[in-house]
Amino acid sequence: MRAKPVIGITMTTAKNERSGDPFGKFVLNREYVEQVVAAGGVPVLIPPGSDPIALAEILDGWLIPGGNDLDPSLWGESLHPEAELEFAKRTETELGLWRAVSPDLPVFGICYGCQFINVARGGSLEQHLPDLVGEDRHRGDPMQTYAIKTGSKLREIIGADTASGRSWHHQAVKSLGEDLVVTATHEDGTIEALEDPGDRWIVGVQWHPERSETEDTPKLFASFIAAAAAYREAKTACGTW
Repeated sequence: MRAKPVIGITMTTAKNERSGDPFGKFVLNREYVEQVVAAGGVPVLIPPGSDPIALAEILDGWLIPGGNDLDPSLWGESLHPEAELEFAKRTETELGLWRAVSPDLPVFGICYGCQFINVARGGSLEQHLPDLVGEDRHRGDPMQTYAIKTGSKLREIIGADTASGRSWHHQAVKSLGEDLVVTATHEDGTIEALEDPGDRWIVGVQWHPERSETEDTPKLFASFIAAAAAYREAKTACGTW
């Protein structure tokens, strides 16, 4: 029997009510784990402060879930007053892991994770979408529909010209990072998905498929886990694991 692929899922933080520490708990919404398990992966939760080099040796795929806002100093801007920063140690750990993993490792970014991929590749973000589109329509978990670019990995995965999912974000991709292309947009022009157009499986979506009850969700996770399984097989065949 073939071993299932090991999928790292980086965690965020929440307030510890007992101690009052605003970052006193490591947390992860369970839907991410459930979707990875349902698609055939073995989830490994990665709290901030974990050793990225040790993790890089065991991971077959990496899921970067939602979170708060990335520090705009990463792309040379000052903080918008509406921004709520992510725990700095989380982003530091993820940047370390980004540098440590194989250049072939499959990566799936969701919401914050999509934005992280773009920033890690040298791109920038719109810090507050209402300033750009005129209203705060992307928060509150509304179901939205997105137009998918023909010829993209995302189009092949979804098998249709549109995707749908629940939305909860007030930031989005502005300038694209290196070797990334836009693959889905909202009707107001907001970038809703990106990917690496090369052979590596790197896909970021701005919506939350893990909690969207649509036909698109299992397709996305199945494709990610299949890519991770192929990566594991290639790694094993080369004797690097």
